[in-house]
Amino acid sequence: MPASRPRHLCSVAAAVALTVAAPATAATAATASTATGATTGAASHAAALREVLFVGNNWDGTADVIRSTGDFAKIGRIDVIPDKAARMAEINADPIKWVYFQAIRNGVGEGHDQFADDMYSTPDGSSVVVSRPSFADVVSLDLATGAVNWRFPVSGYRADHMAVSPDGKRVAVSASTSNTVHVLDIVTGKQVGSFATGDKPHENIFTKDGKYLYTMAIGDVNTSLDAPWLDWTKGDRHITVVDATTFQQVRTIDMRQRLDAIGLGDYSDAVRPAVFSPDESKLYFQLSFFNGFFEYDLATDRITRTKTLPKNPATSDDRTTFVNDSRHHGLSMKPDGSKLCVAGTMDDYAVVVDRATFQQGPLVSASKPYWATVSGDGRDCVISESGADQVTAIDFATGQKVLSVPVGDHPQRVRLGHVAADWTGPAGS
Repeated sequence: MPASRPRHLCSVAAAVALTVAAPATAATAATASTATGATTGAASHAAALREVLFVGNNWDGTADVIRSTGDFAKIGRIDVIPDKAARMAEINADPIKWVYFQAIRNGVGEGHDQFADDMYSTPDGSSVVVSRPSFADVVSLDLATGAVNWRFPVSGYRADHMAVSPDGKRVAVSASTSNTVHVLDIVTGKQVGSFATGDKPHENIFTKDGKYLYTMAIGDVNTSLDAPWLDWTKGDRHITVVDATTFQQVRTIDMRQRLDAIGLGDYSDAVRPAVFSPDESKLYFQLSFFNGFFEYDLATDRITRTKTLPKNPATSDDRTTFVNDSRHHGLSMKPDGSKLCVAGTMDDYAVVVDRATFQQGPLVSASKPYWATVSGDGRDCVISESGADQVTAIDFATGQKVLSVPVGDHPQRVRLGHVAADWTGPAGS
């Protein structure tokens, strides 16, 4: 692993910091034919669906669809930016949009455009919904044709992580430069609600009953003011909990106070990927700059355990070399709650940890792993190796690598979803 990875910043970042985010915009209305197609699609696909994993290749604007278990073989590929020419024309015609587009490329994009951050399929397997940071939008793509069903431009200038409600009817997306989460009807793209968050909303998680939505604000992760004494410059970072029906705030959780209470005042309070225990009594989460994770008890409102994981000797401790402040970024849990899987992003490994004892398994070498999820059968942890353009399966039982499969350029989010049983890609692809 390289001793350091220089952060790509450019002079436009200063201009971006001074720019006021634009007000929210409404979704592009779906046509009548599209709406009809979605309805008939639900009927035709419901009887014959196939569970898959969608792998978002952020830098090349594609999504690979692979088997969700077994050999994880590739089934098909989707172009998630079929409207690229139209979007680029809009950006080039608007100086402010152009500045933000360049800032994303040279800041959080590490010199690349970000075209596929997060994605979820519709319950009927007819469409996939994708958030596209560089285009500041969410689109629904028809899986049969590859065409855009609807497009929702988010408020501000960048779209980020998403979450889908347990019933599959709504998708929440973080609009990171406007400190807003939009909640959309997954079929029509119409906004059904929105709410304010801390600075730079990131991860979103619905509770399994669909009643609440948690949003983690991570602050300004693309500045070089990373020393602990400069932590105050990173912005307002807290978890916002809202009622998922009214979108009214019911609670905020500031980990700064909880970290201070256990003597960790020098730690960042920016909560990165997180996962609930099966009974949702505990929240496990990663923090900016930290190699490891924490256990938080919701009932007592305190951090109950800390797991520090090994540092890679080849990884510099210079925080400014950590990609977007995330030393470790990616966390998943075996469905029975017995094991956690951690992506050690800057330390170039992934590891399975016993949840009861916090005993770690073998370190599995991986190139800049950026996400961790669970296979369809729950047996494996699946990580995206963004530095090697592959996804890798790790056996929860043994902690050992099972296999790797190649995907596109810079895989990030990996999500379980569904396609038609006979699907092999959009027509003509």
